[in-house]
Amino acid sequence: MFAYVGGYTTNDRDGRGDGIHVYRVDAATGAWTHVQHVTGEENPSLFTLRPDNRVLYSVHGALTHVSAFAIDPASGHLHLLNRQPSGGNNPVDAALDTTNRFLVVPNYSSGNVAVLPIAADGALQPVSHVFQLPGKPGPDPVQQSSSHPHAVIFDPSHRFVIVPDKGFDCTFIFRFENGRLVLNQAMSSRPGAAPRHCIFHPTLPVLYVNNELDSTVTAYRWNDGRIEEIEVVGTLPAGVTGKNTTAEIGVAPDGRFLYVSNRGHDSIAVFSVAQDSGRLSFIGCEPTGGKRPRFFTLDPAGSFLYAANQEGDNIVAFSVDKVSGMLTRTGQEIRVGSPSAISFAPCRSRHKVSLRGAQRRSNLPPARH
Repeated sequence: MFAYVGGYTTNDRDGRGDGIHVYRVDAATGAWTHVQHVTGEENPSLFTLRPDNRVLYSVHGALTHVSAFAIDPASGHLHLLNRQPSGGNNPVDAALDTTNRFLVVPNYSSGNVAVLPIAADGALQPVSHVFQLPGKPGPDPVQQSSSHPHAVIFDPSHRFVIVPDKGFDCTFIFRFENGRLVLNQAMSSRPGAAPRHCIFHPTLPVLYVNNELDSTVTAYRWNDGRIEEIEVVGTLPAGVTGKNTTAEIGVAPDGRFLYVSNRGHDSIAVFSVAQDSGRLSFIGCEPTGGKRPRFFTLDPAGSFLYAANQEGDNIVAFSVDKVSGMLTRTGQEIRVGSPSAISFAPCRSRHKVSLRGAQRRSNLPPARH
């Protein structure tokens, strides 16, 4: 398979990256081989793959545009299709609707969510709809001075869009109707929690949201476009003090374990998941082998976890024990500046492209994969 790696490049984001890097990954051993460097891209900070793995979309953190790249199925190489304004400032994530005709993009600094139509070849078209998020700022005067939507995913039915808002301490749920967002529910979190990212359990009607500022995960019961809180669980071992924020969230493909990255503690928190209710039990934390793990993802088989340490300038590989859920460093480390995005796509020969199935970034976590 191929791995696409992006990260921060600009001085205002303390970026040491230099564009997008493409690697060929041996699915059996986990070994990475570099195959392409796409230069000239500023802050390609998170990726979304079209389900047929023929197009990759990149948001550009702290900027105002989104890019579309065609993927060569044989070589994995990227070719820029086009760029479009994101409808606001600092686009942080993107999600495709089930028809692949619309890309939904939250703009962190503008406090809105935009919809961009998509042409048949995957190219982006100008923004067609913008929804300004309603609410009140949370108690943190620095991190929560205004609305800060930080992620977007579709629910399994693809009828609803979920947007956690770090600034407003709220998780918004929208109906997605003909390329437009219609507010269905606004679920408040605990004051100062700061909802950041989210992911669905692969089989249970449960939505998990990691809260950035209070280092917790909230489990919600999902009921046709509405959520109800089940529990809130901490991501740090008992007695741990010091500044910490959560960043990414992911779930094992079989749904037995949930993972959350801690920045400050610089670890991956591991939870077991009750298969009847989706409730979480904290197992422990594994150090990520670097500083500030902004992102991580599991490979499609759930055999390896890759932690992207933004301030460590490295991606560290872990093998996953599928019985215990715990992580063990493989010894492999990929050196790359300020990484914040990893997406996987299968290697395909050209004549088989139309015959193969789809794979999304995010449940690995939400391309979110």
